[in-house]
Amino acid sequence: QVRVVESGGGLVQAGGSLRLACTVSGSAFRLTSLDWHRQVPGKQRELVARISSGGSTNYLDSVKGRFTISRDNAKNTVYLQMNSLKPEDTAIYYCRSWDWNSNYWGQGTQVTVSS
Repeated sequence: QVRVVESGGGLVQAGGSLRLACTVSGSAFRLTSLDWHRQVPGKQRELVARISSGGSTNYLDSVKGRFTISRDNAKNTVYLQMNSLKPEDTAIYYCRSWDWNSNYWGQGTQVTVSS
């Protein structure tokens, strides 16, 4: 059974940094793509960053230059380093592990950025 568990959220002041981590167990981790999404109540969930099995990355325009996604296949973990945080980054952040025939989500971790 695949488990996706996020950690690292919290409260930070604007301009600060946080690093989110997501550990995936029970899957062929190195063969999957990994996403970080975020959602604010009342709004659609949006894709923040993606890293492919080969290491290619994509970012939401509003986080480019501030956020960095990375993966450690030896630890079955994907990270999201978030710098220069803004109040509009406040959301629940979700990790997603997926490939051509599977799709797994974590429960989410709250990130709150105060102004």
